[in-house]
Amino acid sequence: MFFPRRHQLSPTFLVFALFLCFFVGCTAKNPNSVRGSERRQIADDSEKQVSLPPQVDRVVSLAPNLTEIVFAVGGGDKLVGRTSYCDFPAEAKAVAEVGDTLHPSLERIIALKPQVVLVSTASQLEVFTKQLQDHDISVFVTDPHDLEGVFRSIEKIGEILGLRDKAKQTVESLRQRVAVIEQKLQGANRVRVFYQLSGEPLYTIGKDSFVNDLIQRAGAVSVTADVPGAWPKYSAEAALGTKPDAIILPTGGSMGETNASVAEPLKRSPAVAQGRVYKINDDHLVRPGPRAVDGLE
Repeated sequence: MFFPRRHQLSPTFLVFALFLCFFVGCTAKNPNSVRGSERRQIADDSEKQVSLPPQVDRVVSLAPNLTEIVFAVGGGDKLVGRTSYCDFPAEAKAVAEVGDTLHPSLERIIALKPQVVLVSTASQLEVFTKQLQDHDISVFVTDPHDLEGVFRSIEKIGEILGLRDKAKQTVESLRQRVAVIEQKLQGANRVRVFYQLSGEPLYTIGKDSFVNDLIQRAGAVSVTADVPGAWPKYSAEAALGTKPDAIILPTGGSMGETNASVAEPLKRSPAVAQGRVYKINDDHLVRPGPRAVDGLE
C-alpha cells in the first residue's frame, strides 16, 4: 500500500482542508439556517416579526386548532410534529407526537428539525422560545379572540407554508357560510345564553374568549360576556343570578361526556324549565380553527 510522504502535503492544501472541514461542520450543525438576506418576516399575534426561510417544509404544531388549520390549507405533508391532543383530521394521528399541549418535549421538537413551531398563545412556549431559536427554529404565535382572528390565523399559516391561495379559498368558503347564518338571523330576538364549560367545578367563558363572538353571531348574548378572562371559574351564587334562556353544554369530542349535565346552580333557570339545554361537540366550539364555523351553525 502506498502512503504519501509528509512533505508531499503542501501548506496550501492543509489550509484548504481545514477550511473545508470547518465549513462543512458549521453547515451541518444548523440545517435550518438561511442567510438573513434570504429570510422573510411575518408578524404574529404577539406583534413580533417572525423570521422564516423562503420555503417552509417542516412544521410542528402545539395546539389542535393549529393542526386543523395546517391540514385545511393543504399543508398536512409539511407537519412533522403535533401534540397528543391533535386528533383531527384522522391523518394527523400518523404524525409524530411531541407531548401534550401544556408540556411539550423540547428534545423531541428539536430532534424533528422543524423550521417553525406554531403555538396558540404567547405564554405556551415562553420558556422554550430561546432554546428553539438557538437551533434556528422560529416560533409563531396565534391568539385569536374572535372569528375574524381565526380567519387571519388561517391566512397567515397559509402564507407561512407557501399555500396562500388555498388559505384564501378556505377563508372565503367559511365567510360564505357565516354570511348565510347572519342573514337568517336578521331581526331575531337575542337569546341570553350561559355557556357551561364544565359543571363541577363550574367554569364558563369570559370576555377574552372567542366563543363570545360565536354566540353573538348565532343570535344570542353570553350572560358572562363581561367576566374578566377567557375561561373563568364561576361561583354558584353568580350563576343563580344569571337566569339564562338557554344553556350550551360543550360535550362529546375530546371532552367526552364529562360535561353532560347542567350544573346544580343552573337547574332552576328558565333554560332548564323550557327545555332549552343544548349539547354541542366541544371540538367545534373551543378550537379556534375551521370547525368553529361548524359550531356556529
